[in-house]
Amino acid sequence: MISIKWLTQLAQSIDTLNEWVGRLSAWLILAMTLLITHNVIQRYVFNHSWVGLQELEWHLFAMSFLLGAAYTLKHDQHVRVDILYQSRLMTPVRRAWVNLFGSLLFLMPFCLLMIYSAWPFVSNAYWQAEGSPDPGGLPQRWILKSAMLWGFGLLFLQALSQAIQEALFLWGKAPPPAEDLEHDVSKEDLY
Repeated sequence: MISIKWLTQLAQSIDTLNEWVGRLSAWLILAMTLLITHNVIQRYVFNHSWVGLQELEWHLFAMSFLLGAAYTLKHDQHVRVDILYQSRLMTPVRRAWVNLFGSLLFLMPFCLLMIYSAWPFVSNAYWQAEGSPDPGGLPQRWILKSAMLWGFGLLFLQALSQAIQEALFLWGKAPPPAEDLEHDVSKEDLY
């Protein structure tokens, strides 16, 4: 039998992992910004550019996007249709049901499908030692491609954490999710 304490610790561990990875991806954005600045100065001031550094720009962008997706979900900053979700009709309990079913029926299966689909793509790149087709480009393209596996894996874990937290709230074993604590919610407003 899975205990509530174990589920809570699992959700907290996933949240901690994605918080750490999300902060790391923020540093990737800073690195990408500095790299772009360097490349622009090299190109327009010194009339020189390196293909490898240009490719590194979009590698850093892709990695920050893929690795930051779970962090974005954790902080409820992802894209959603807020017209109904933020209305007065959507009580915290209704939101919890939407989040729970959205995670279980849509997000988690989608993440698994993406991991399953990306696996051969990454595996082939690794075994063929795929590199850039451009002269002076970056080698080991499998590293970038493996970010798809990591990104969707972390997103799957965050969806699992969200589902656990919403289920615990619905079972009365946890307080309302953080998004509902931002508003003054009385006991009557929960339902």
